Amino acid sequence: MTDFWLNGEKIVWEGDPAIRVIDLLREKLGRTGTKEGCGTGECGACAIHVNGELHLSCLMLAGQLQGCRVTTIEGMAPAGGIHPLQQAFLDSGAVQCGFCIPGMVMAGAALRAKVPDPSERQIREGLSGNLCRCTGYGKIIQAVRSLSLSGSAAEEGNP
Repeated sequence: MTDFWLNGEKIVWEGDPAIRVIDLLREKLGRTGTKEGCGTGECGACAIHVNGELHLSCLMLAGQLQGCRVTTIEGMAPAGGIHPLQQAFLDSGAVQCGFCIPGMVMAGAALRAKVPDPSERQIREGLSGNLCRCTGYGKIIQAVRSLSLSGSAAEEGNP
C-alpha cells in the first residue's frame, strides 16, 4: 500500500508498488495531463513535482511516492482558474500541439520556485530536459521570462 497526496487529495494506492508513476497517474488515477513521450527520461513530457522538486514520472515507481506530495499539471492552477505560467504560455504563443507543454510548465514552475526572476540562461538550463518539436524554444523561453518580468511570481501556486 502506498499513501501519498496528489494535487492536495489523499491517495491510498493498494495496487502494484512497482507500476511506473506515469502509468499510475494516467491509467489508474485518470490524470491524463501528464504526458508520456519517450518513456526513458529523455523528453520531459512526463514531468511532475514531488515534494516541490521536478521529477520524471516515467522513471519513478509508485512505491517511491510513499508519504510524498505530488503535483501534476492538473494541480498547478487554482480551483476554476489557470496558473499564471500557463497563461504566460498562452499569451506568448508558446503552445502549438500542446504535448510538451505540461512538462514545460512543470519545469518552468520548478525553476521559478528556486529562482524567482531567472535570467534567459537560467531559463534555458531549467528547461533543458524538455523537448519541443512544434513551437520551438524561443516562445517558451519568452513565456517563462515574461512572467518574471511581470512581477507575478507571488501569484504563482506551489511547484
